Amino acid sequence: MTDQRPRYGELATPEEQRRAAGLPPVAEVVTPALPTTPPPAPEPGGVAPARPHPLDRFATIALLAYGLVNVIVSGLSYLDIVPVMNQTMGMLGIEGEFTNYAAGRTWGTIAAAVLVVGWCVTAALSIRRLRRGRLTWWVPVVGAVVTVGIAALCLVVPMMGDPAFIAYLDQATGGR
Repeated sequence: MTDQRPRYGELATPEEQRRAAGLPPVAEVVTPALPTTPPPAPEPGGVAPARPHPLDRFATIALLAYGLVNVIVSGLSYLDIVPVMNQTMGMLGIEGEFTNYAAGRTWGTIAAAVLVVGWCVTAALSIRRLRRGRLTWWVPVVGAVVTVGIAALCLVVPMMGDPAFIAYLDQATGGR
């Protein structure tokens, strides 16, 4: 035969147990509100996402905004490339005007498209990294360097075919 007697605290109500333990009644206890958003889910591999960095987020967004303004201004100027090329030739000390209009129009449009696509890719990569809580400020910087470099190469093509630029190169190299 087994002992059917209740063990200590089995017959006491939760309120009686709290009072015996020296705790306030349940009605007086204030429970903190539960968070409305679930905690971040762990990434594949069991690693929780990194903590976001507010300064990094601000810097990334500021760099992307600055880049967008530059893309718009530069892209519009590349669509009318003749004044840009004349200004560039003037800064290089080249006498004459840019006259390679057809190539300038084509490659200026390509350079403007490169700027837009480059900014979009940079923004997408930045947003992806921001959502994962990773340091991101450097992505717009690298994206700008790569994009502007490719756009500059696109602008070199019509410049290399311009008669005034070719004459300048012939003069600079001594006609070789």
